[in-house]
Amino acid sequence: MSKSIKLNNKNLSLLPDEVIKPGYDRSKIKTGIVHIGVGGFHRSHQAFYTDEFLKLTGETSWGICGISLLDKDLDMYNALVQQDGLYTLMYNEPDGRLSARIIGSIVEYYFAPGNQEQVIEKMAHRDVKIITLTITEGGYNFDEATGEFLIGEQSVQWDLKNPQYPKTVFGFLTEAFKRRMNRVTGGLTIQSCDNIQHNGGIAKKMLYAYLDEADPDLKEWVEKNISFPNSMVDRITPVTTPAEIENIKTIYGIIDSKPVVCEPFYQWIIEDGFIRGRPAWELAGAQFVSDVTPYEKLKIRIINGGHSALGFTGYLLGHAYVHEAAGDPVVKKFLKEFFDEEVTPVLDPVPGLDIEEYKSIALKRFENPFIKDNLTRILSESSAKIPKFIIPTIKEQLERGGSVLRSAIVIAAWCHYLERSGTSGNNYEIQDKNKEILLAGSKSSVKNNTLDFLKIDTIFGDLVSYEHFVSAYLLIINKLRKFGIKSVLTQLTRN
Repeated sequence: MSKSIKLNNKNLSLLPDEVIKPGYDRSKIKTGIVHIGVGGFHRSHQAFYTDEFLKLTGETSWGICGISLLDKDLDMYNALVQQDGLYTLMYNEPDGRLSARIIGSIVEYYFAPGNQEQVIEKMAHRDVKIITLTITEGGYNFDEATGEFLIGEQSVQWDLKNPQYPKTVFGFLTEAFKRRMNRVTGGLTIQSCDNIQHNGGIAKKMLYAYLDEADPDLKEWVEKNISFPNSMVDRITPVTTPAEIENIKTIYGIIDSKPVVCEPFYQWIIEDGFIRGRPAWELAGAQFVSDVTPYEKLKIRIINGGHSALGFTGYLLGHAYVHEAAGDPVVKKFLKEFFDEEVTPVLDPVPGLDIEEYKSIALKRFENPFIKDNLTRILSESSAKIPKFIIPTIKEQLERGGSVLRSAIVIAAWCHYLERSGTSGNNYEIQDKNKEILLAGSKSSVKNNTLDFLKIDTIFGDLVSYEHFVSAYLLIINKLRKFGIKSVLTQLTRN
């Protein structure tokens, strides 16, 4: 491009014809949705669905007001405000075709630190009928071992003592609910879009636990006026790199400091339980169901569990990206067998969805070379992921007397990845809040008892007491240490 164009409302008409623009007058769009946690995934997923809905229907009452709660989000806030809430969504099809689209559904944006009153008022406004969340698993503030709300957490205690100046999502919601109740502006729906099984139920449980301490009388109003439908979300959205920002400028002439690069696939399964209405997101491809459970289980066991499985094995084989690992014939064969032999037997029937086709699509998604998804992202915070993505499959297979060999490979590869860190030629950082516990257990399993890693009960529970799994694990970890991951995958998977 001969001239670069800053992305903002004024310059929309100057963008190249091949770039898809919002097909609606953004100045007429009112906020009907408040979204907490404006990151890459929200912008590739829910904001995308809403943009498509606005474009298809011409409705004006379902714009999004973004809210950033954390100090670290100031850069995102400043960038998007300068761009009038606009950003570029770009993806490559597996065949290399490039698509770029300007998303216009975020019509307001507030930065919560220091601006609590403004944010609370927006959440309490009568036009707001839905509050959506992408606050990550950590934002729900629950104990991973017990599932209970961490009432003693520092920010939670601050909110209890300083309700007018909240820091957590629970403090903000509580203050907004008080005003809605007192002003009789009506209830609304809390729609979690986080990658947590039964995310609506988790949001409800944690909020109720907070209300038990903060304002028990308000809880009765919340029970009658706030709904928490579960949803399942899926769209692989790696962190956008500086090279990709420059790529958008080079190809399209767009100066966009916060574009989103993602895969072409997207899926949103939602339980239809909205108190005061909702956008017809189904027109944009969302699916509304009475129970999201089987869809959640399928996605978590195949996509998230598959990521962990290929992540550790691929990294030990020397790969840096998901597509490299997924394209390695040895990993590909292992992953398919893991899906077929250990995951599929414990899945539930999924209405309207072919599981075999879903698995095939998953493998193709992983192999997309245009999604530069770094394996270190996949492997980060595995102590929170493995107990949800892999261990339930192991437990259910043990109950039915099924194979756990490939699951044992995943756990053994995790241990080996940890124990090698910091050794000669392995100067990678472990990105996990339980890093010290994991490293201690993995290294002790080399020096002391081989099962010391499995004995980390805050992660594995009582898995070490299952003799069938332990025998498979010991076989794998010993061969892995002696012969390496390629030999293990080649010799121990099905011929």
